[in-house]
Amino acid sequence: MTPSPSAPGARLTANLGLTERVLAGPRMRKLLTIVEAGLDRVEDTLARELRVSDQLADATTRYLYEAGGKRVRPMLTLLTAQLGSGTTDFVVAGATALEMTHLGSLYHDDVMDGADVRRGVPSAHAVWGNNVAILTGDLLFSRASQLMAQIGERAIRLQADTFERLVLGQMHETVGAQAGDDPVKFYLQVLADKTGSLIAASAQAGILFSDAPAEYRAPALEYGERVGVAFQLLDDVIDLSDDPDETGKVPGTDLRAGVPTMPYLLLGRAADPASRALKATIDDGVARIADGADPGILDEAIGNLRDHAVTEATRRQAYEWADAAIAAIDPLPTGVVRDALVKLAHVIVDRSS
Repeated sequence: MTPSPSAPGARLTANLGLTERVLAGPRMRKLLTIVEAGLDRVEDTLARELRVSDQLADATTRYLYEAGGKRVRPMLTLLTAQLGSGTTDFVVAGATALEMTHLGSLYHDDVMDGADVRRGVPSAHAVWGNNVAILTGDLLFSRASQLMAQIGERAIRLQADTFERLVLGQMHETVGAQAGDDPVKFYLQVLADKTGSLIAASAQAGILFSDAPAEYRAPALEYGERVGVAFQLLDDVIDLSDDPDETGKVPGTDLRAGVPTMPYLLLGRAADPASRALKATIDDGVARIADGADPGILDEAIGNLRDHAVTEATRRQAYEWADAAIAAIDPLPTGVVRDALVKLAHVIVDRSS
């Protein structure tokens, strides 16, 4: 029997703390109301577009959607759209398509990373197997493309360019840094491609599909990419959290699967004997897990990495990227939308899940 993850409960913006921590004051509350209404439309469109006549495909495509999610990408599209003509039908369609693209990428990521849990429920490949999970991701990508096609060529090009970067980011992560590459610089580029590109597309989509002034596109794009990297760097910190009930993941999920994260890469730069010994323990554990050992053999090492200075250094990097994102939108007009984008960047790096 297919497990049934719980449906989204709390208001979507509240999932990021926007209600209490970001959108305060009459003008901000008005913007919150507009964004909430837009997110309701996105949710309705998602629910409709994820319906498939085939019983298995219907179950698999809706699986991670029904497990919840913060909806950062559509929220960002709806925010930047207020710099133009607002929440138009094209804006809703674009926001939905980009969230579907994100959902599809999660199915693929979990297969590539060997993750057993996603959003607090068993990952799709753990339920149906790798082949079905990959095909489900492909189906979501095709549905997203159909939505973008309704908007027109500019949307199709945005989707295609973004998808290319997603694939390249995943490919480079899979192959890894080559001889002569700086591992940290290489990793940051992977984050920009895998995570930043889609968030950047979401920010730009709001400008593009609301017919906002063309000069706003570049700042929105740069903001989205930088805040996306900040988001992922903070995820690397959260990956080490010892509270799986809050994060929805087993501590050190990425590292146990052999996926380098920023704390691990910074650990590799450390010269002191204790850091070198910890890295050697992690490397040995990852190799043994790959050979079939219990992933629990890394529990102590994951805890030690969590408490190491490199993890706090990663958190500081996330804040630096968030600050750079805020600087990028300086050309946008002063007002409630820019204020919300500034505060959203802060919330993204202050979250705990």
